This record gives sequence, C-alpha cells and structure tokens, in this order.
Amino acid sequence: MPETTHHEAWADRAWGALLERTEQTAAEVGPRFPLYADPESGAWKSTSRGSWTGGFWAGLLWLRALASDAPQDRAAAAECTRRLAHWTDQDTATRGLIFWYGTALAAGPGRDGEAAGLREKAARSCLAAYDPERELVPWGAAFGGPRMLARVDAVPGLVPLLAGLAGEGQRAAHGHLTRHLTLNRTEHPPRPAWRAGPEDGWTPCAEPAPGWSRTTPWLLLGLADGLHFLTDGLDSRAAGALWEAADRLTAPRLTPAAGLVPPAQEGQPSGPVDTSAAAIESVALLKLAALARATDRGTEAERLTARARQILHRLCTGHLSARGALTDGCYDAARALAPCHELIWGDFFLAAGLAILTGRTDPFTT
Repeated sequence: MPETTHHEAWADRAWGALLERTEQTAAEVGPRFPLYADPESGAWKSTSRGSWTGGFWAGLLWLRALASDAPQDRAAAAECTRRLAHWTDQDTATRGLIFWYGTALAAGPGRDGEAAGLREKAARSCLAAYDPERELVPWGAAFGGPRMLARVDAVPGLVPLLAGLAGEGQRAAHGHLTRHLTLNRTEHPPRPAWRAGPEDGWTPCAEPAPGWSRTTPWLLLGLADGLHFLTDGLDSRAAGALWEAADRLTAPRLTPAAGLVPPAQEGQPSGPVDTSAAAIESVALLKLAALARATDRGTEAERLTARARQILHRLCTGHLSARGALTDGCYDAARALAPCHELIWGDFFLAAGLAILTGRTDPFTT
C-alpha cells in the first residue's frame, strides 16, 4: 500500500461522492455502458457493448465492490466484466484499456478466476496480433481507418496485459512500449499517432493533433506499468532506458509553471480543458512515485506524489459536481464531441487516484 502522511479529508469526501455517483449511474444505464454525461442534467450517453471505454465502467464497479464488500456489488461488477467478452477477438489495441482496467481490480472467491481467464484470453489475442517487425500491436481496424497505426492510447493497459504472459508476452509488451517511446523520443510535445510507412518508416498523423491532452498521461501510465511489470525481465540498460523516458516525460509536468488541468488541445487556451487527462496523469504519477520509493529515489517519489496530490485536490475541489461527477472532461475537441462533459474514464481515474492516495488500493492493481 502507498504511504500516506496525513488524513486526506477532502479526498475521503470526494471518494464518497464518486461512489454515490457510481450508484446513480448503475441505476440509470442498467446493462448498458456509460460513455459521457451531460454536465447540466447528468444524463448519460451509453453504449450496448462498451466501445473502448467499457473496462473503465467495470473498473468503477469493482472499486465500489471492494469498498462495500457487498455481495450484490460484487455480482454487478462480475456481470459487467463478463459483458466485455465480445471484445476479446476484436481487432483493436484498445483491448488493453478494456481488459486490463475491466479485470485488474476483480477480487473475491469465484470471481477473480473468471476475470483472470477473460484477461488471459484477451492477452493471447493481443499477442497474436503483435507484429514483430514493427514491434507493436497495431491500432487495428475495429473502429475504422488505417490498421497499422501506433497510437498512444494503445499503450496503457496493453503493456500489463501482455506482460502477464511470460516469455513471448513480456517481450511483446516491452517491444510495444519501446516502439511508442522511440517514435516520440525527440518530439516535443509527443505525437499521439503515427502511421506505418514503407520498410520501418513512420509518418506522423494529423489526428489526434500534437498537443492532445491525453498524449503524455497515456504514455506515462504505460511507462509506469512497464517499469513495474517488466523490470524483472529486463537488464539494467533496458530498465534504465525506461526510467530515462519517464524522467523526460515528467520533467515538464513538475515545473511550477505546469498547469494542473491541461487544455484539451495545447495552444488553444480559450478552448475546453480536459480533466480526464489530469486524472490519468495523477494515477501515472502515483505509480511512478511508488516505484521511485522502492528504488531509493525518495526525493523524486516526494515530488511525484506532491504533484499527484495537487492534481487530485484541484479536480476534487474545482471540478467535482455536487452529484459526484468529474466535469470538464473533453472527449474530442476537434469534433466538438462532449467538450465539457463527465467522462466515464475520467470518473474511473479520479476514483483510482484517490484510492491509491488514501491507501485503499495498491498502485498496481489499477
């Protein structure tokens, strides 16, 4: 469990509000999956199969079940996880998001084994899609568009999912992570998406545009999980390269001038902000802090934890509505789709960040 230095009263209040909101959401959407909610009415836009976000709803239900230890809450979380099974064989790298976050928190007799089985099936399907020449699991064609893309939202979740398969799975997880890091080694800001070209060439994609709010948070989250789940199988040089990448990506975020909640699109200060990106970043920083603390990087751990706490405090005191919804999340600024809404992954990562900060969960079970 993470170390805490004092009681986080504001965090406890926000945690309670998020759980109440989860209850409301479950009652509203029933067997469907919430996607985003209107900031005024709180009414959810939902999907029947969950899209790429279904794992976050299952993850929230597991957080509720772990908090309450109520049989009915465990049953609801387990049922939601089962309804993700459709995605195991779909051609999309977002299976990492779906099946890691939808199963990692599953616990309890008769339930953990079922979720673990679903997670392993998804991991093996993703491993089968791994391209050893390109060294990545392609973005895939499930949502349309070109298949052979490297997108940063294909990094988190997929790294620990693959790493759970020994040997070949670990090698694929490391290859996938390092491919994304290599593409963005000299890019400032990092580019969200690249398209494969001839031989081993890559061309940056126009969409999402550079400066997309979730680019660095997604990379940091994948990096933190890579450092945890892969380090035992890496030599010191490979592990050092991952830490160097983490240092490079966190450095701009730890300066006094760095905003706590980023604009949805860098360079558009009058546009919407994206609280979901901030929530993702908080979880990534808390994971990195736990790793730094375990490797005698105490000062770095303190800085990372302090930054994560500041982000979470801002989200809870400035963007959490009375109904317990994390507002001001931006689904897609370019299309003006849900630009200032409650987003299901924003709720999940805020809840996960609070759970880690207050010692309710271990950093690497989320």
